[in-house]
Amino acid sequence: MKDQYDVVIVGGAVIGSAVAYYLSANPDFDGSILVVEKDPTYLKAATSLSSSSIRTQFSNPINVKISQYGSDVIRNFGEMMQVGDDKPDLSFHSGGYLFLASTPDQVQILKENHDAQVACGADVVLWTRDELANAFPHLNVADLELASYGRSGEGWFNNTGLMYGFKNKARSLGVDYVTDEVVAIGREGNAVKSVTLKSGALITAGTIVNASGPRAALTARMAGLDIPVEPRKRTLFVFDCAQSPEGTANVNQGRLPLMIDPSGVFCRPEGRFFLTGCPPVEDPATDWDDFEPRYEEFEDIIWPALAERSPKFEAIKVVNQWAGHYDFNTLDHNLIVGRHPEVSNFVFANGFSGHGLQQGPATGRGVSELIIYGEYRTLDLSEVGFERIVANRPFLEKAVI
Repeated sequence: MKDQYDVVIVGGAVIGSAVAYYLSANPDFDGSILVVEKDPTYLKAATSLSSSSIRTQFSNPINVKISQYGSDVIRNFGEMMQVGDDKPDLSFHSGGYLFLASTPDQVQILKENHDAQVACGADVVLWTRDELANAFPHLNVADLELASYGRSGEGWFNNTGLMYGFKNKARSLGVDYVTDEVVAIGREGNAVKSVTLKSGALITAGTIVNASGPRAALTARMAGLDIPVEPRKRTLFVFDCAQSPEGTANVNQGRLPLMIDPSGVFCRPEGRFFLTGCPPVEDPATDWDDFEPRYEEFEDIIWPALAERSPKFEAIKVVNQWAGHYDFNTLDHNLIVGRHPEVSNFVFANGFSGHGLQQGPATGRGVSELIIYGEYRTLDLSEVGFERIVANRPFLEKAVI
């Protein structure tokens, strides 16, 4: 580690490592890069504890395009991230998402979302109740009015494989990683100048990128800035099923895709098991170190909803569970990417609210373009910039899970 870098990235999970990769892989950038990560095991990182999925079924075109690029990267990840003979395989299961609607409001949202998705070229279809019943005969469709199914470009994959792929490739391209923690950020007027590490090292920085996940607000405050991001706890459960449901539409898995019930409960195949979760009844900010699962959610919310949706889900049992944190944007539940309008060499890559893994590739590319060129060259992410935070102008997204 040197005592001066052109770019210092605070946080080395999927977002920080994606930024490091896209910077170091761009021939127009020859600067030095340091990534500061306090826990190289990533055991409690939002990346490691996520549901590891990607979808194009959003309501806002920007989010659709972000995930379309992410899907392309995931499919070609081995070639992009190859280092020597090591060619990472993300085991991408192109299982699709299946959104179910039972009320007039939910039906209207699915139709509006579908129009936006198709306009962006997403491979998404709407199904009537009969078409859904034909595709998945085991589902109870009596209360359903419409379904939306992603035929390609959606699915689930190896979450830590994505993170380590970016990290290993970035290191091979000259990026420095240090196991340490940023405890202070030096600022003079409208520019940040340095980071102080817990080890005592003082590092001069040309640009600082905030990629510190649920702790984004803590990092911003060190620079005298505020960002509406806080940790929110989400519990995931893995369950075994006595009678595994099958469907005709999803030939890749032979079972359900990632299904989102009208109740908000979701589940998807996970090997021979299933992964499931639900929106919490109450959703307060949680303590930074609180990773205790909300065990009651399975019995009180998830199992009743799944059993009602399919008789195949009446006999199920939990085999594993864990809790992770969303880096939750309290303004609008959407990513915040871009420079601070006054402190222009402080760059945000925060507030993904559960979408960080799938939005990592586009975010890394976008942040690298801002740093290298001073503007976006591929996908314009200006709409999700920090300016909307200052103006208290939400960037609305209807398809939030």
